[in-house]
Amino acid sequence: MPTAHVMEQSRAIPVDVDTAFRHTLPMPLPTLFSRWYGPISPVKQVRDQTGDWGTVGQTRTVVQVGGGSMREELTLLDPPRAFGYTLSGVTGPLAPLVDHIDGQWHFAPVGTGTEVTWRWTVYPRNAVAGLAMPGFARLWRGFARVSLGQLSNELLRR
Repeated sequence: MPTAHVMEQSRAIPVDVDTAFRHTLPMPLPTLFSRWYGPISPVKQVRDQTGDWGTVGQTRTVVQVGGGSMREELTLLDPPRAFGYTLSGVTGPLAPLVDHIDGQWHFAPVGTGTEVTWRWTVYPRNAVAGLAMPGFARLWRGFARVSLGQLSNELLRR
């Protein structure tokens, strides 16, 4: 299997760590990921989720605008420091590039607020897809920057 690629983006948000964690984890994905960034599409809806999102082992289906989808499983819960998940069963435009993704959100005190860091470890589908990862990483960091801005706006409204 090709080498995994780590992509990361951070943003300082002027809310405390507990608030940032507590409101980010259950935030509806279509709210957080509502904008296109180049070829990376927004989340249209979440299906097959039982109860509030917040128990390790929970799964749901994330459906993107344009027809792509993936299965998300919550794999790590360390309040208020971090949560993690795995995206697998990728369909749509990302399918030729991505076998699966391990994602994590980290929350750490910084100044008078919280530094929120979103990290993806992307496992390419094959060696050819691995060659595309540096370009995909640049796009993803832009998508993540926009999404973290949206998260900041949502957290500041609370």
